[in-house]
Amino acid sequence: MLERAKTLQGYKLQSLDGDLGTVDEFYFDDQHWAIRYLVADTGNWLTGRQVLISPYALLVAVLKEEQHIAIDLTKKQIEDSPSLDSDKPVSRQFEEAYYEYFGWPQYWGGPHMWGPFPNIVRDREKWRDSMQGEKAWDPHLRSFHEVTGYDIQATDGEIGHVEDFIIDNETWAIRYLIVDTQNFWPGKKVLISPRWIERVSWKESKVFINLSRETIEHSPEYTEQSLITREYETGLHQHYNRKGYWVDDPVAK
Repeated sequence: MLERAKTLQGYKLQSLDGDLGTVDEFYFDDQHWAIRYLVADTGNWLTGRQVLISPYALLVAVLKEEQHIAIDLTKKQIEDSPSLDSDKPVSRQFEEAYYEYFGWPQYWGGPHMWGPFPNIVRDREKWRDSMQGEKAWDPHLRSFHEVTGYDIQATDGEIGHVEDFIIDNETWAIRYLIVDTQNFWPGKKVLISPRWIERVSWKESKVFINLSRETIEHSPEYTEQSLITREYETGLHQHYNRKGYWVDDPVAK
């Protein structure tokens, strides 16, 4: 199911033996555009450190009606996991220790979005059979808070800025950026797939896409009330003459 990131912020995180807190933020990588960690606001519990929850720890997809996410970990497991100061970036050293502690396959240890697998696999037998590390890559994690507000640059000029993100809460892929174009086409918001991004200039706080302003202006509009159905997505991709992500992703069909 596709969800706005801002909708998920504030959802309760339920461990195997009690509440952990709420979803505060997300970290994603800038290669596969996938959520790597949910950042928990734990209140007065574990103050002074970032509490990161990998999608590997999630029991089921997000329970929208209950507004909570079930975590397959105890509070003790999380408390004893490698600690990351709240004012420190997520380093490779931390991630290696974190993944080793929980025994999960490293998402950077292969060519796919989840390392040796295209999607999250929670079968330990398959983990042991996978070939990890042969095609490792170096992830650079970004926070949603950091990227929100970045300018969007089309092939022939700016069109707006990043307002939010649309997440697939089963694969934890970022499917779309919500772009607010109010300074150019008042009141209109559009969706842009990460697959259409040419590059991101972190120094300039700008996202470059290989689409023209005119093409974007006449694209299907996105509103707060929009239901992102497969019909809507198909129309969006047909407008841009692009193949849908679900064509190559069996989990997304």
